[in-house]
Amino acid sequence: MEPLAQIFSGWETTNPAALVIFFAFLTLFYLFAARARAGHKYALREISGFEAIERAVGQAAEMGKPLHMGLGIGGIGDMTTLETWAGVKVMEYLAQQAALCDTPLIATVADPTALPAAQGVLHNAYALAGYPDEYDSNQVRFMSPDPVAYASGVMAILGEENLAANVMVGRYGDEFLLMSEAGSRKNMAQVAGMADPSALPFAYASVDHLLIGEEIFAGGAYLGEDPNHVGGLVAQDVMRTAIVLTAIIGVVLKTLGLF
Repeated sequence: MEPLAQIFSGWETTNPAALVIFFAFLTLFYLFAARARAGHKYALREISGFEAIERAVGQAAEMGKPLHMGLGIGGIGDMTTLETWAGVKVMEYLAQQAALCDTPLIATVADPTALPAAQGVLHNAYALAGYPDEYDSNQVRFMSPDPVAYASGVMAILGEENLAANVMVGRYGDEFLLMSEAGSRKNMAQVAGMADPSALPFAYASVDHLLIGEEIFAGGAYLGEDPNHVGGLVAQDVMRTAIVLTAIIGVVLKTLGLF
């Protein structure tokens, strides 16, 4: 009983509204995820970035050219973990499709902690496709933890490799413009996704399709159609709508002196 007492000891100081929102979200999440696992299809809003990512492998296979996937300057185990995992999720989809289409996928990382994750994703993709011997660990290339050095390495790949598309999802800063400009000079299709507000203007001005902020975390729902990801995404939309409506109703009632 002592561990339970420790867990609930701080509840009397917790904001009740936050607890209500938390448990409401959990309830909706399990409900929508269960329906998704049962085969129900939810109508998710269109996001051009994910549609472009889905087209990228097919276009690369038709052109007989490889793809580039950049995970950015973030790593795993620090403040950039979520953004890095968002990129890993996109890479998981690209790797699986590329393995099935026999299309080379070149991945670049800047942080050593992201290297084994990217290699594992690529290895699993070839294994699931039935071609484990086709896996080449050199397809995942470690550049440098320094943002500018990482950008220089990616620029070299974009300039020297005959690529069909350039996909960059993860943590990026000002150095992003160097890479996107290198891709633009080669006239290749480019898709980017990031959450750092300081880099978004550069990305918006230099790539064909952009995943902005929280959109990068929806890859599991849009690309993998994972029931848990879909359930979480739908639950977030419902909770966001409910909170906004509650705020509007509260303001109207307060204005009318009814609350």
